[in-house]
Amino acid sequence: MSSEIIKREDNKVTLKVAVGAEKFEEGINKAYNKMRSRFNIPGFRKGKAPRRIIELNYGAEVFYEEAINITFPEAYDEAIEEHKIHPVDRPSIDDIEEIEKGKDVVLTVSVEVMPEVVVENYKGIEVEKKEYNVQEEDLEKEIDALVEKNARMVTVENRPVKEGDMVIIDYKGMMDGVAFEGGTAEKQNLTIGSGQFIQGFEEQLIGANIGDEVEVKVTFPEEYHSKELAGKDAVFEVKIHEIKEKELPKVDDEFAKDVSEFDTLEELKADTKKKLEEQAKNRTEQELRNSVVEAVVEKVEINLPGAVVVRQVASMLRDFEYSLSYQGLDLEYYYNITGTTEEDLKNQMKADAEKRVKTQVVLDKISQLEGIEATEDEVNQEIEKMAEQYKQEVDKVKERLREEDIASIKDNIVVRKTIDFLVENAKVA
Repeated sequence: MSSEIIKREDNKVTLKVAVGAEKFEEGINKAYNKMRSRFNIPGFRKGKAPRRIIELNYGAEVFYEEAINITFPEAYDEAIEEHKIHPVDRPSIDDIEEIEKGKDVVLTVSVEVMPEVVVENYKGIEVEKKEYNVQEEDLEKEIDALVEKNARMVTVENRPVKEGDMVIIDYKGMMDGVAFEGGTAEKQNLTIGSGQFIQGFEEQLIGANIGDEVEVKVTFPEEYHSKELAGKDAVFEVKIHEIKEKELPKVDDEFAKDVSEFDTLEELKADTKKKLEEQAKNRTEQELRNSVVEAVVEKVEINLPGAVVVRQVASMLRDFEYSLSYQGLDLEYYYNITGTTEEDLKNQMKADAEKRVKTQVVLDKISQLEGIEATEDEVNQEIEKMAEQYKQEVDKVKERLREEDIASIKDNIVVRKTIDFLVENAKVA
């Protein structure tokens, strides 16, 4: 087998790949053995006709396409290895020269590749470090959030509904006097001011008392997920069954004992402040790392292959679908409520996908230039962390890891070490 590069332009390489005559003959024999059961030749049981008989009836080229499918992958792999090409997509066979018995089969093939990336002056990048410090109001907000979390709802009977109350209601929605699908419910919880219902609904319940029946008039938004209701006026008959208000716990030592492992409020506050300071430190460091990487990547010009961006968008779409599933939703529901399509979502993701791919390419190049690799000890440390996280024995985790899992662990380590290197060599103000 032999090959040569015909031309390179942008991110596309065109190759001439030759499959040797003997190899192609072997491929034809394999194709015959694979396909012979398809042929019904008079005088032979189905699948038992000799190759030469089938070729006489159907033409010598009857097995050529399958033979090319069999022999081409090996010849192609040898070609990209010989010419040190790094494809990012499947190759396409553009042309097949005339096939003659006893001669090499020559194919013209094109494939998208990663462009040659030039990354320079990545040391000494100037960035500004933004410090995040914990203020007293930050601690107060955190304690207030803990208080809110541990609040309880208590029933009130001696006053009407006000902002912030939770009411238990029945409602029946009607349009032109006719109830519409999905507009009726009983004993539903609704917090006034939460924006849970369409605009104008909750405000009209303020001032109502237990047992009251209130007529609520609303207009559905033009972009409402139900096209039958979008932009339409509707009337809801609402009955108030119960009114509840939030009762906040007293913030003292007893509160600290109830919500934490601490005996005093001061201990709880000290621990909360410590955690906030750790979060602030992590945020400061992460934003610094992001700033350094962004500054390095911005200096590099890359004409990204379309196939790589398409794959990244597909990966991001899968991740988004997975996150929706955690909320009990799916993409079809998302498209309905947002009035978008899969193509719209992909277009929205494209810019971010390009940025992610470019960042990965630049970091890969720098790791090569600096000889940054993942050591065996570092890989083992990551596996130990995984074992601890999943509460399993290290050996059991190692048994389950596939080659691609180990490769992914190594890639993550290299990326982290490369960013460490860039930060260490940056000029931080």
